[in-house]
Amino acid sequence: MIGPLIPRLHHEPGPQEYATYAACAGPVKPLIWIDERDARVLHDALVARCGGGEGLRDAALLQPALARPPQLLACGKRVDAIHLAAACTVGLVGNHPFLDGNQPTGFLVGILFLELNGYRFAASEAAAAQAVLALASGTLDEVGYASFLRVNVRQIRK
Repeated sequence: MIGPLIPRLHHEPGPQEYATYAACAGPVKPLIWIDERDARVLHDALVARCGGGEGLRDAALLQPALARPPQLLACGKRVDAIHLAAACTVGLVGNHPFLDGNQPTGFLVGILFLELNGYRFAASEAAAAQAVLALASGTLDEVGYASFLRVNVRQIRK
């Protein structure tokens, strides 16, 4: 579980997020989203812990990566939390919004999103690293990464 790494990252969904999710997913518990502030805090903690260049390269690359999962719901796509986590990870890994650490940040943001929304990630560190590296190199796409997540997470609460 990555919860102990960063205290209090997430934000409560706003009225628009509640309405969007309810309209698309029906009467279920609203998702807890990772916002830009959360992603930056997580990135800074990773860099402090593991080394690398600090800071944001371009906010215009971070914002669309984090906005894409809620947009998938708003557009009427029938996607679950696993696919939304994959979309977020793909966006962060592909857009390179940070000076350094885009792959681990993208991975952890996706996993944190899943954990905040009732899932537990269970893949080995080696399998996770291999999947994220394949995603970064273009040998694994979003659907493939979502399949990797689907095999390696279990729902712990509804």
